[in-house]
Amino acid sequence: MDVKTLFGLTAIPAGIFGGIVAASLSKRIRDLFFVLLIFLSPFIERLDLNYVSREWYRGTSRGFEVAVLDILAISLLASTVLFPRRDQIRAFWPASFGFMLLFFIYACFNVAISDPHLFGLFGLFRMVRGFIVVLAVAFYVRTEREVRIFLGTMALLIGCECLLGLKQRYLGGVHRVFGTLDESNSLSGFLCMTSPLLVAGLNSQVPKQLKLLCALVIPLACIGEILTISRAGVITISTVLLGTALATASFRLRLRLIVCVVVIALGAAGMLAKSWKTLSSRFHESNLKQEYASKKNLGRGYYIRIAKVIARDRLFGVGLNNWSYWVSNKYGPQEGYPFVPYKGTDREPSDKIPENSNLDEAQAAPAHSLGALTVGELGLPGLVIFGLVWLRWFQMGASFLWPRTPDPMRRIPIGIFFGFSGMFLQCLTEWFYWHLPLYYVFHVLLGVLMSLYFIKRQQRKAAQAVSSIEPSAYPQVALASGL
Repeated sequence: MDVKTLFGLTAIPAGIFGGIVAASLSKRIRDLFFVLLIFLSPFIERLDLNYVSREWYRGTSRGFEVAVLDILAISLLASTVLFPRRDQIRAFWPASFGFMLLFFIYACFNVAISDPHLFGLFGLFRMVRGFIVVLAVAFYVRTEREVRIFLGTMALLIGCECLLGLKQRYLGGVHRVFGTLDESNSLSGFLCMTSPLLVAGLNSQVPKQLKLLCALVIPLACIGEILTISRAGVITISTVLLGTALATASFRLRLRLIVCVVVIALGAAGMLAKSWKTLSSRFHESNLKQEYASKKNLGRGYYIRIAKVIARDRLFGVGLNNWSYWVSNKYGPQEGYPFVPYKGTDREPSDKIPENSNLDEAQAAPAHSLGALTVGELGLPGLVIFGLVWLRWFQMGASFLWPRTPDPMRRIPIGIFFGFSGMFLQCLTEWFYWHLPLYYVFHVLLGVLMSLYFIKRQQRKAAQAVSSIEPSAYPQVALASGL
């Protein structure tokens, strides 16, 4: 038995047990676990152990991963269910969780009928981890206090990522900054998904210090996005920030609001002007025709063509997390891309790129489109079910758009709604949803949305119950209540 396995069999269970006990005994420790779960999400790939590791595989998941964040999530979930706060229920059935389970069951069926099974099992394990995170957050967030903790932690996290990006660009000479996410497009997706929360927080009834923090971090988020030199990201973040502002801002003009908008606009415009040459050259690197119509390079059109070929050949796709395996071994060479094939699931393949080929890596990368990746791996039925899951998430967020109110319990979900919109738009050209750091951040946001949606429905039911009482019964109700 090697050291890593021994550690997994002893230290991890001990950490989970100790975490549950500590979080059950102290609400402050429970709060700390929640803060760490959010703040450490971008670092998760540096805080995990990978069992049955296949680091050479170019899939969305490369092993059975266990991280410190999983210990925090399990501890938070168990302590919240075992020892809920006073006057709060232990648990509830979160909205959209049924659709998520349906998607998971379908994915299990898909893995069972696919070959190889191992890479699919990696993907299923990641989905289970996502369930734990989303339930832990949903059961923890019950009041405005937790919403403020969530907003403050997210603002600090976004600010730290952007400040690190500034350091990388101007002190480290990095052309396209990446923060702690190891890849510039991932940082771009992270900012598109999270920055709408800052606008929603700024326009909510939260403490002035928290509003000030949001106001300071918003221009940093815009600058960070520009420094990633992501073409789709710049367009996406502009769209979702504008949408969040229109959905949450008060239309009454105030001097403070005007000054704030002008300062933010000038700062972002100055940074955009300073980086315009680099950003402009990035936009001119290729056009839509080169990206999608060319059949000679690995542009984004290549992923769509491969997905179509797989869909015609296999109704249920090649299997969860099996895109790289089957595209490298069969569908890529079939379409004129001579990838080096994998030699099963236990042997590392050659990383030597064939001479005079149109490849940039020896094996195929995951499709740079969540839709194409889903069709290729899970087939058209999987795309339909996953589409229903996304539609349910959007419906939950959109339900907070009206009536307009500055209550943070109603405003923050609007920020999450536009954050999900940003993630969805980015996933049209990337597979960000499955990237582990973004996957965890996304499920934290989803857990908050589930909780606030449940609270809203409970409040609505209570209001309907009160309004359904006949007027003649009001005196009796008043007497019974002692008024």
